[in-house]
Amino acid sequence: MLVESRVLLYYLDLAGVAVFAASGVLATRDRELDLFGVMIVATFTAIGGGTLRDLLLGHHPIFWVVDHWYLITILLSAMVTVLYLCVRPPPGTLFLVADAFGLAIFAMSGAKLALAAGHSPLIVIIMGAMTGVMGGMLRDVITARIPLVLQKEVYATAAIAGIGVYLILNALEVAETLAFSIGVVLVIVLRLLAIRWGLNLPTLPTPKM
Repeated sequence: MLVESRVLLYYLDLAGVAVFAASGVLATRDRELDLFGVMIVATFTAIGGGTLRDLLLGHHPIFWVVDHWYLITILLSAMVTVLYLCVRPPPGTLFLVADAFGLAIFAMSGAKLALAAGHSPLIVIIMGAMTGVMGGMLRDVITARIPLVLQKEVYATAAIAGIGVYLILNALEVAETLAFSIGVVLVIVLRLLAIRWGLNLPTLPTPKM
């Protein structure tokens, strides 16, 4: 079961870098970057969260240094996305949907690794949330956008909710793979519902002068 869990996490990590790489390319479509610039944004988006995760957890060398399949996956995903954009424009919400999948996979993988390292639930939640949002933050900063995590949309909150449910299921001794999968699905569903229905967190009231 432990081997199966590690294999699942590995392939989900590959899926996460692929999806985030695609979201990085989509974020550059109106920024007039050359192909090299697009690839840089895609790479930073895809490995930013995982790199932070490994650094904070003390995992050395970093995951993409050890396994070149991560970089290969990023390049392939980015090139496929670029070719797609050359043929037809993406649907209006494709960028947000790709980001939602990347957020879920990286948030949960960060949480899983932190839990396996024996950290407390609070640290697990913080580590997972940081892993999930960092790649998107780098992408948005490089492309001169306000990071999604700093906006009032349900974003990091979705990641925290998924991680919280994962921890509860883990405490109840639910099968690891099932608990992890439920957490991933919950993050994706919450984020997509927020996109579809415009769900936002409350903002601080502006004082009247």
